[in-house]
Amino acid sequence: MTLFWIGFFIFIIAMLALDLFVFNRKAHVIGAKEAVKLSIFWIALAVVFNIMVWYLMGSEKALEFTTGYIIEMTLSVDNLFVFILVFGYFCTPQYCLHKVLFWGIIGALVFRGLFIFVGVALIEEFEWVIYIFGLFLVITAVRMAFSHDKKIDPKKNLAVRGFRKIFPVTDEYDHDKFWTRTAVGALVATPLLVTLVFVESTDIVFALDSIPAILAITTDPFIVYTSNAFAILGLRSLFFALSSAITAFCYLKYGLSVILAFVGLKMLLAGVVDIPIELSLLVIGGILGVTIVASLIKNRGRDTCPVPDEKKG
Repeated sequence: MTLFWIGFFIFIIAMLALDLFVFNRKAHVIGAKEAVKLSIFWIALAVVFNIMVWYLMGSEKALEFTTGYIIEMTLSVDNLFVFILVFGYFCTPQYCLHKVLFWGIIGALVFRGLFIFVGVALIEEFEWVIYIFGLFLVITAVRMAFSHDKKIDPKKNLAVRGFRKIFPVTDEYDHDKFWTRTAVGALVATPLLVTLVFVESTDIVFALDSIPAILAITTDPFIVYTSNAFAILGLRSLFFALSSAITAFCYLKYGLSVILAFVGLKMLLAGVVDIPIELSLLVIGGILGVTIVASLIKNRGRDTCPVPDEKKG
């Protein structure tokens, strides 16, 4: 298993280096066509990796990876709504978005790794923790279903407020730099770095939903982390591919709430009913499919569903 971990991290580092130093060496606006190609590339990599999991670890682990990957990708789409509002609030230049998302993903890989190993350790040490996770997911599902549109107010974000108290921040962007110097030579943070801090902090909040959801499928840390990692790595290209049409999925939050409720109940009933991984995959895929089709039917002939107007204050 150690060799699997080493091989996986070598692969991830190589892919990130290729992305940063070859494909996106220069800051530029990523168009829909390029984003779709990148999305297909990352999905194809996940499929190839899953085939390797099936060959080396068996069909059961491969199904667990597939289910975990779909759950994380589905929940990640909800992140895109927040990203759109955050970038709009900070008036982030289009050519800077990839850099923010790239370093945001680096942070997500680290923080989610910590959450995963802590969660798995807790479940292995205290079996009753799984019921707490299950109840948390059910409560989250209910709140998501009846919540209003997301409101973005970085001034109230604890991470942003703390950052501003520690570091001086300028109001002006300096190309795609996180740090810049003032006329008197003082080193200050740019709004781009503040945007990154906000993105990182919101991802930590999202991880509190997604990690327990995947732990309902499997507690194998390798499967949980790799399925998370591949979904996160594909999130940037998915953002650019769907950003202009993301608001068309107006029923998405209801589908996500049903999925969270399902995996939460799966955890709560773990000692009573054993729900096969094949059935879990079928249910989650079915819910996602119905949600997408219903949204497309709802918005047939329209541009998008309404989205809250968030302006920089």
